[in-house]
Amino acid sequence: MILTWPHVTARFKQNRGRAAVYRLEEETEADWWEVEALYDLCFSPGRMALSSYRLRDGVPTVAPLCLTLRDDDSTLAAVIRYWPALIGEEDVLLLGPIAVHPTRQGEGLGGLLINESLAEARRLGWERALLVGDAPYYGRFGFSRLEGVEMPPPTNPDRVLGLGLKAGAWAGVTGLVTKAT
Repeated sequence: MILTWPHVTARFKQNRGRAAVYRLEEETEADWWEVEALYDLCFSPGRMALSSYRLRDGVPTVAPLCLTLRDDDSTLAAVIRYWPALIGEEDVLLLGPIAVHPTRQGEGLGGLLINESLAEARRLGWERALLVGDAPYYGRFGFSRLEGVEMPPPTNPDRVLGLGLKAGAWAGVTGLVTKAT
């Protein structure tokens, strides 16, 4: 597969004997229903009750980091979204949700979305990213457990992970994660 975005070209393994081509683009308003349908397919119906969703409710996304990945037939293969949040007075990017269509899992598409969106976040000047997720998966992208950072309950503190997008970005940043205003 060959993928082109304004600043990236990536090659992926062949799919069923032919190269797969994906378009990586910023999510648009026209994508919203299809993106939500993919999230519904990949996550449980109760996903909106999670604490991270309370931090997102009524807050606009960080649009340049919300990406869609479509195949050469324009079928939505994967998506990622980000929201701003606060820890005390400090800005933080809240990563997620990220979803890959079940028929496309294992192709590296989720990793591509994470790597490209975090690279763009650095270019845009963001200093830190936060998510609630599995440390073994997200650890390969540099995320690690955050001590002293609390998501609204109920959240398992072992799943609160952070990544510094610049050196020392998490130094002294502790407290409750709250909605950006």
